[in-house]
Amino acid sequence: MPLLLATGPLYALADESDAWHRRVRDFLEARDDLLLVPVTVLPEVTYLLRSRLGEPVERRFIASLADHELAIEALHPSDLERCRSLLEDYRDLGFVDASVVAMAERLRLAAIVTTDRRHFAQVRPVHRPAFELLP
Repeated sequence: MPLLLATGPLYALADESDAWHRRVRDFLEARDDLLLVPVTVLPEVTYLLRSRLGEPVERRFIASLADHELAIEALHPSDLERCRSLLEDYRDLGFVDASVVAMAERLRLAAIVTTDRRHFAQVRPVHRPAFELLP
């Protein structure tokens, strides 16, 4: 089963001083699942990497995408419709997180890999009672 990654784990992997770094790294190293990155997450991750860790770190991340270490999941028109309703129902949820939820629902995934427990824990997906938040 593929793992859908939100912004936080991707940033934590790159930043050794991040509180989630070791936990995310160890979790992903122990798995051999396909790692899916929503296309909507990419600008957020690259902005954080460049602004906090520098341009070389951002380039390494882009190289990992080009080398197919991570699979990019496209945003579908139905995802945008679902984002609209999620943003209405969950006023604290931003577009990027809403798009992760919409993709997880479309793909019928049980889990989201995230460091953001506050936002993702409040969402009630359409296909199950709640998401499992990993790691």
